[in-house]
Amino acid sequence: MAINTNTPKQTSHLKREILVRLIKAFLSDNFEENTRLIPYDMRPKGSDVPYRCCIYKERAILRDRTIAGLGYAIEEAEDSTPLSEIAKNALDRTQPEEHPLTVLTTACKGCVPSRVYVTDLCQGCVARPCESTCKFGAITVKNGKSVIDPAKCKNCGMCVQVCPYQAIQKIIVPCENACPVGAIAKDEEGHAKIDFDKCISCGKCASACPFGAVHEKSQIIDVLKEIKAGKKVIAMIAPAMVGQLPCTPKQLKTAIQKLGFADVYEVAQGADVTTKNEAKEFVERLENGAEFMTTSCCAGYNELVDKHIPEMKPFRSDTKTPMYYTAEIVKKEHPDAITVFFSPCVAKKREALNDSHVDYVLNYEEIGAWMVALNIQVAECDESEFAAESSAEGRNFCVTGGVAKAVQALLPEEIPAHPVVIDGLTKQSVRDLKKYAKNGVCDLGNLIEIMACTGGCLGGNSTVNAFKPALKQVTGYVNESKSIKDQV
Repeated sequence: MAINTNTPKQTSHLKREILVRLIKAFLSDNFEENTRLIPYDMRPKGSDVPYRCCIYKERAILRDRTIAGLGYAIEEAEDSTPLSEIAKNALDRTQPEEHPLTVLTTACKGCVPSRVYVTDLCQGCVARPCESTCKFGAITVKNGKSVIDPAKCKNCGMCVQVCPYQAIQKIIVPCENACPVGAIAKDEEGHAKIDFDKCISCGKCASACPFGAVHEKSQIIDVLKEIKAGKKVIAMIAPAMVGQLPCTPKQLKTAIQKLGFADVYEVAQGADVTTKNEAKEFVERLENGAEFMTTSCCAGYNELVDKHIPEMKPFRSDTKTPMYYTAEIVKKEHPDAITVFFSPCVAKKREALNDSHVDYVLNYEEIGAWMVALNIQVAECDESEFAAESSAEGRNFCVTGGVAKAVQALLPEEIPAHPVVIDGLTKQSVRDLKKYAKNGVCDLGNLIEIMACTGGCLGGNSTVNAFKPALKQVTGYVNESKSIKDQV
């Protein structure tokens, strides 16, 4: 199985191994004790220490990763509490914790502060473009060398761009640099800390950290408990799931049922509902004089608007997400079912907390680990039919531009759409969105599709397959599907 190149390879392997061991521990006769032993089984006495200074540091970090795998925040876990006790608490838990991310301070490198500095390559040139470019008066030339006043420097990086000798460099902190809203920064001890009042759960910090210190809290124990209790647990697979494993979508359904799920629904079915509602809403808004409308299917973008760009709310579609509509369908057809959404990103865990139709969210890393733990060979599974047929457009929702194309497909000719695609939330794209909201107009178009992850959901931080082969699989599935026009 290929690993998503957005996530550091070794940290992905560690997370998957811990998840596999947790699942096997749950299925064993002594969950608590076998969970306690995970750090010791992974780093037994006398074994090599591949990443850290000593075996004890390695075990401490593996312990913290196991706590996150059990669904708890590292920040609130006491060092003296045995893993066996935390595992027991996970069995007694009735609902997941509120925030989906946690920071492993044991794994955090404590990077040096982000700053711009002048290297020895500075030639003290006559042109002095760095000094003339700086808007804040932070650069002067002393003794033939440029000097930056840290009290005045804003870390804008303009001097870095104009230096002809590349003598000025910018030191970045990967997690801070990746966050589009400034929600993660160093605490008083120099470790990363997430401000959840600002956090939009996009997961970019988790993908960016080369030490894997930002970790997603898993809900896999909660789902395993429901299945073990004999409840009807139904999986809802987002379109991006089709591109993750070396099998057909119908084989994937069979493989998921082998995990213990009673049935599997395609979230593309809900995407078709989203498409129809957004197309209708777009027409109504333009007829009422609106200059533009944004899509509303990305949970990370929705959090961005709610927390950072409230002035965008009048322009954001009121249509619900594909997950919402799919869960609504499942609950209507199976009122007693436990619903589990299979997600490519962190943000859906936040969205699910506010959706009474969605009980749990598992990411693709967790599903992959589960299949490894049970030795399920997806490519060897028989095919199973989905109960409902989804459209090509709905199945293409996971690719950047797919949502806008789906809406366009249902628009009348007299209502032209001019799509604008925000392919991944960055500091710059957030500034652009704020400008559109403030001015009440987007000079590039009238239908803005926003995807928090570059490449769309297929590039989510919790995917397990590299983007290009995943895209090839999804495209093949889309091409063999009927258009949504044929359903209307």
